[in-house]
Amino acid sequence: MLPEDVSSTDDLDEMITRIGLQGLEDGGRRGPFLVVGLGNPGLEYVWTPHNAGFMAIDRIAEQEGVVVQNRRCRATTATCRIAGREVILAKPETFMNLSGAAVAALVREYEADPAKDLLVIYDELDFALGTFKIRERGSPAGHNGARSVTSALGSEEWLRLRIGVGQDLPPEAKDAGARRPGRDYLLSPMRKADLTGLDEVLDRVAAATRRIIQDGPGPAMNEFNRKDV
Repeated sequence: MLPEDVSSTDDLDEMITRIGLQGLEDGGRRGPFLVVGLGNPGLEYVWTPHNAGFMAIDRIAEQEGVVVQNRRCRATTATCRIAGREVILAKPETFMNLSGAAVAALVREYEADPAKDLLVIYDELDFALGTFKIRERGSPAGHNGARSVTSALGSEEWLRLRIGVGQDLPPEAKDAGARRPGRDYLLSPMRKADLTGLDEVLDRVAAATRRIIQDGPGPAMNEFNRKDV
């Protein structure tokens, strides 16, 4: 039975089309896009390589004129709009190895699809300082924070942006797992020269994040991924 204001199936098709177009005009009623940077809370970790993800979130927040200070889902958060879409910036307060608990809580809270509505930013010891790479899926590759996210989400299908923090390190320092030198480097304050190099890449990371939100990961990878990392 047709609705009272519809006299034919052609009119019904037209109504469905109008409703669909309106939904697109309204942004498809999508929920917010989640951008989560991984790191460790606490003043002693602020300028360490392992907190590159936190630094990226702070840089994006600064450029968008917001402060990451609200507490929600075991993370500090801020809300802004990028490319017309609501964006949640978040820094988990769970410490790196339990980052997945906060990420999963945010995904549930905002009913996000991890494969489409989530970007996780974190440090990568195997990439040179001053570089970064966007990847749509993959294994944690020895990063405990990424491993926690994958475990909590039950999937490797989530977008990640890895910021290089390695520079002139001996081979043993590039092992962030069992060997102590890698852990010591990641959790020690960075040298002033290294902080300058990281500061320069954070602006590009922020630009890449905006491109992801506006156009999707494909165009962002084409523009920003470096072939030498």
